[in-house]
Amino acid sequence: QVQVAESGGGLVQAGGSLRLSCVASGSISGINIMGWYRQAPGKQRELAAVISRENRTTYGTSVAGRFTVSRGAGRNTVYLQMNSLKPEDTAVYYCWAFTTTPSWGQGTQVTVSS
Repeated sequence: QVQVAESGGGLVQAGGSLRLSCVASGSISGINIMGWYRQAPGKQRELAAVISRENRTTYGTSVAGRFTVSRGAGRNTVYLQMNSLKPEDTAVYYCWAFTTTPSWGQGTQVTVSS
């Protein structure tokens, strides 16, 4: 079983940047993919960005070109660098890890003011 915990959310002005971090613990050798989903108020949870153990990345269409997902050297850490933030990026951001089942973090709030 894998547990994940996020950090790094906060309040930022439009056009600014934030970096989110996520650390996985437990059976980390079984992790195939890690990354980030987000959920804005009144909307469904959606893909932000994920990275595979082979370092292949996939981005949601609304964040491509502005967000970058990466792994730490220990491979149990994943980051989300968010640049050129917009008010519509305001959401709770959830770290996600997949072995044979998904594991979700508690979420971290990102608020972008206009």
